[in-house]
Amino acid sequence: MGRLEMLKEHLAEFPGDAFARYGLAMEYANSAQNDAALAEFATLLKENPDYTAGYFMAAQTLVKIGKIDAAREMLTNGIASAKRTNNAHAQSEMEGMLSELG
Repeated sequence: MGRLEMLKEHLAEFPGDAFARYGLAMEYANSAQNDAALAEFATLLKENPDYTAGYFMAAQTLVKIGKIDAAREMLTNGIASAKRTNNAHAQSEMEGMLSELG
């Protein structure tokens, strides 16, 4: 059984596992299944609004498919999450990416 299948199986049993949900989203993103990745990121962030890394990776996925305005919005929400959780490193990365997007 591959990693993707293992994560899906785990989430079927434990749908609230944020780390596994993030992992599944990343597996989809890394295999260019962008719509599936974005759906998983959306679920992750709806259920765990302070899972800061999810915003950054979702924004990167949005940029890959040319949805720049949506990526900017995702980064803005991610920066707010990073501020709430005192995650200065993530905040800095997202601010840098937002600045690059213009």
